[in-house]
Amino acid sequence: MMEEGIEFLKGHGTENDFILLPDLSGALDLTPSRVRGLCDRHRGLGADGVLRVVPGALVEDAPPSGEDWFMDYRNADGSTAEMCGNGVRVFARYLIEAGLVSGPEFRIGSRTGSRHVRSNDDGTVTVEMGHVHCDGTSTVTVGGAAFTGIIVDVGNPHLACLTDVPVEQLDLSVPPGHDPGNFPHGINVEFVNVLAPGQLRMRVHERGVGETRSCGTGTVAALAAALAAQRQQIGEAEVQTLGGRLHVAIFPGGSALTGPAVLVARGWLGVDWWASY
Repeated sequence: MMEEGIEFLKGHGTENDFILLPDLSGALDLTPSRVRGLCDRHRGLGADGVLRVVPGALVEDAPPSGEDWFMDYRNADGSTAEMCGNGVRVFARYLIEAGLVSGPEFRIGSRTGSRHVRSNDDGTVTVEMGHVHCDGTSTVTVGGAAFTGIIVDVGNPHLACLTDVPVEQLDLSVPPGHDPGNFPHGINVEFVNVLAPGQLRMRVHERGVGETRSCGTGTVAALAAALAAQRQQIGEAEVQTLGGRLHVAIFPGGSALTGPAVLVARGWLGVDWWASY
């Protein structure tokens, strides 16, 4: 905290947008109500989530990763999330531009463990997303229609539904109906069209947020489902989201996500505003 207020930055990865809060001393009390206020697009700054930038040694409620910097990610509804593929790229961009890391390659701590990132010469960032695990099927409903998908664990839970229905026709203004027995803590749902070999189109409804312009872990889940439908376990694809294109690769023992990471603004939150939440 500074005399001017609480420092913030705003950034996005394929238009999946985030508020970053540098908290180098671990002093910010980031309550769920403050997260909701920050992400409110009328009363706050507006975002799909909040990324608190905190030294790994100062995070008590997360698995030890041994990394210098920890990505404390919160959904727009104030809930804590395990991983965010677009968010970790924006987080990495901030660390680089703030001079908090040296070199183009480093690791970031998260609630799903340590993640290796690399800043590329073309301005994109590549993140190793870890092991991808497919675990059966389930069904969701949208507008009275049922869609069957593959349950995919990318550090957070997904249901990736391959469909011949053009995804732009779906109404995702309300959460897809899901089986709470399978997903007691909610689910991220992807609707995926296979356009051509190695070419996917996706829309996503994220738990705790709603429909977002993009979802990094969701693109990994989408590729995993497309590969599973072909009885394959490894491959790569360009995934077209509402906010842009991401490159995804799944290989033996892991996966990787490459895409843009943009910082668009920085400023100070008013102390009175912060205290009101």
